[in-house]
Amino acid sequence: MTNFFDGIDAVKFDPSSDSDLAYRYYNPDEIVMGKRMEDHLRFAVAYWHSFAWEGGDPFGGRTFDRPWYPQDSMELAKVKADAAFEMFAILGQPFFCFHDADVAPGGDNFAEYKRNLEEIVDYFGEKMEATGTRLLWGTANMFTHRRFMAGAATNPDPDVYAWCAATVKSCMDATSKLGGQNYVLWGGREGYETLLNTDLVQERQQAGRFLQMVVDYKNKIGFDGAILIEPKPQEPSKHQYDYDVNTVYSFLKEFGLEGEVKMNIEQGHAILAGHSFEHELAMAAAFGILGSIDMNRNDYQSGWDTDQFPNNVPEVALAYYEILKAGGFTTGGTNFDAKLRRQSLDAEDLIAGHVGAMDVCARGFKAAAAMLEDGGLEKARAERYAGWDEPTNKAMLESGTLESIAKRVLADDINPEPRSGRQERLENYINRFV
Repeated sequence: MTNFFDGIDAVKFDPSSDSDLAYRYYNPDEIVMGKRMEDHLRFAVAYWHSFAWEGGDPFGGRTFDRPWYPQDSMELAKVKADAAFEMFAILGQPFFCFHDADVAPGGDNFAEYKRNLEEIVDYFGEKMEATGTRLLWGTANMFTHRRFMAGAATNPDPDVYAWCAATVKSCMDATSKLGGQNYVLWGGREGYETLLNTDLVQERQQAGRFLQMVVDYKNKIGFDGAILIEPKPQEPSKHQYDYDVNTVYSFLKEFGLEGEVKMNIEQGHAILAGHSFEHELAMAAAFGILGSIDMNRNDYQSGWDTDQFPNNVPEVALAYYEILKAGGFTTGGTNFDAKLRRQSLDAEDLIAGHVGAMDVCARGFKAAAAMLEDGGLEKARAERYAGWDEPTNKAMLESGTLESIAKRVLADDINPEPRSGRQERLENYINRFV
């Protein structure tokens, strides 16, 4: 036990409360569309931002002061774990997520790294059994250490590639042992700074073979969870190969993995790629690869990945609308890949950030469920494309040729006039729910 969260009680659902540390909209037991809200949303806390991040930014160092700093020993790793599970008990969310580098020191060589990770996994197992908190997903940090400066699976050095393969094996073993429901791969440095020293074909082949090995190992150990890729267009690399959902799906198709791997989609990364969050979710659903989400937001003035807690209910509602329309989460969930601001120093700030985010998500989710049950958007969409249900038009799409269609246009004197897309009316419709 630590004293970091002393004096902070478990957060309760109390819509009449004026406390910063009460849920006003997130009622885990509320039934929405036939299922408990907790089971729909499947909230998770990100270990890295909540406990490993020290409050630095590109222009300044650590601002936080935590009982588990410096994060360089197994003793302090266990103090950090104690604090983490205390916070999980306060929030009552069902899941958490971690990178290997978040939870234990790396050591001086791979053998020491492996021992440290296995020791903390055993410690986690005891705490998970005692508290009931589960693991949504685990992953490997293969972007922070200087050895990854030229990438991980795409690194030009075969020894780095081998180190990464051994690291992912260890992290998959850890995730499987803890009953994790997914395993995530984020290629933070799987990209390039300049084409002057980059062989794109070689690096793409390395990445494809690496992912095939990950899938093979998943099947060998009987891991029941999903393998997920998290796309991002840039930062830290100038250009990252997993740019967006479309790019990743093309990659999966090339290496025969489209039936094996799904997506972990982050709101902030979607914005950096020039898309909306709901666009990326809709594309993943269309391809059948929607897995899980990282919920956060960017500062639209900063232009980089600021990882702030979500606070925009209409944006969140549109995201959950796409998720619900696709059938909802199975192994995935809502991970708060979000961190405090550098000036938010207190333990209460860490709790309040998550409380507010869970309430925003609950409000957006309930609005999305109401819209889906009302059916207004789907009715309008169906009406817009209704012409394609007519037998002649179906035949044109399925078996028509340019010649046959041209003959029909002449014979039937087809001279179409534009039809309204009714965008403003649909935007007004959404505002009735949020």
